[in-house]
Amino acid sequence: MIELVSASRCIQCNLCVNVCPTNVFEQRDDQPPQIARQSDCQTCFICEVYCPVDALYVAPDADANVVVNESTLAETGLLGSYRANVGWGAGRQKQAQQDQSFHLLKKL
Repeated sequence: MIELVSASRCIQCNLCVNVCPTNVFEQRDDQPPQIARQSDCQTCFICEVYCPVDALYVAPDADANVVVNESTLAETGLLGSYRANVGWGAGRQKQAQQDQSFHLLKKL
C-alpha cells in the first residue's frame, strides 16, 4: 500500500497522479501530490515505478498500514526500491537478468 510521498525528493511531475489506476493521489498546486485515498491503493507499484526521483514508497503488504520513517527508508535503500529492482532508471540493471530459475524448467 502507498505509504509515502517524499516532499524532499518530489519534483511535482505528477506522474504518480496520472498513472495510478485507482486514483489514490490528488494533485496540488506547488506541492507534492497528496495520498488522498490510501485505502483504494491496490499495491500495484505503478506509481513507484514511474516516479523518476524515487520519491514514493509502496509497502508490499496491501492489507496493513505501516508506520514509515523517510530517513530510515532512504538509509536502508527501500525508498524507490521496487523501481530499482525492476531496472527502471538511468544506470540500473534489471534484476530479472540475474534470475536463474529458468534452469528448473529445463529439467521438465
